[in-house]
Amino acid sequence: MQYHWSVFTKPWKHREAHTLAEHVANLDFDGIELPVRPGFQVEPDHAERELPQFARVMRAHGLSITSVASTIAEPVFAGCQAAEIPLIRIMIAGDPALSWQENLAHAQQELDTALPLCEKYGVSVGVQHHYGFSIFHPMELKVLLARYDPRWIGGVWDAAHSALAGEPPKKALDILGDHLLLVNLKNAYMRRINGPEAAQALYKPYFTTGSQGASSWHEVADALRLKKYAGPICMCAEYTDIANTDYYIAQDLQYAKSIFEAESSPSC
Repeated sequence: MQYHWSVFTKPWKHREAHTLAEHVANLDFDGIELPVRPGFQVEPDHAERELPQFARVMRAHGLSITSVASTIAEPVFAGCQAAEIPLIRIMIAGDPALSWQENLAHAQQELDTALPLCEKYGVSVGVQHHYGFSIFHPMELKVLLARYDPRWIGGVWDAAHSALAGEPPKKALDILGDHLLLVNLKNAYMRRINGPEAAQALYKPYFTTGSQGASSWHEVADALRLKKYAGPICMCAEYTDIANTDYYIAQDLQYAKSIFEAESSPSC
């Protein structure tokens, strides 16, 4: 199966549009996910004017903007509509001082404010799960999204964060069901950050290459085939070893294509 491969361009925030497009095209991606955030090439307040300009540069290099990572501010919706970008990816942080139910209610209130903008501009919102006090795993995401039409508000499944939550890809993607809007492909594992003499062991996620993390990309590919998923796959270019990002992402794209675009893949 042939997928549309995009890359999250966060590591290259200082490249202007033309040089970014050349770099991404040379890496052999089909498109990008653009951070529309303060300090990046396009900021939220300027999205309505600048996103269409940015998208034109990408198209001139044979690339599309498949999604933006941003907020649910109205100028971002307007910019996405003007640039023909279908999806805004967001994350919703939790407050450790609140209960799970209280955090869920606050998250739904935030999405309730986004829904009229989705319908007005024809742009969807995808909520990504993230380890920690955010929406951590797909079951939480499923509960959060249950009352929304997935045409407008759905989920972004992240292979690395799902692995950090200990969930097999097949189960996680089955839980999300029709609410799956986008797949994030990266990898990670929990690494101990203090020595055995410490009174309490401390662990921290280490973001690594596709073949070295806790998520089996073979299992991810099989689960997506089972779902008949035909949407984009966004490779996040997130590595704890930041200095070697360009080298790792080029390797990971070829590794992913060898697995995902094969007729079948072995289980690991």
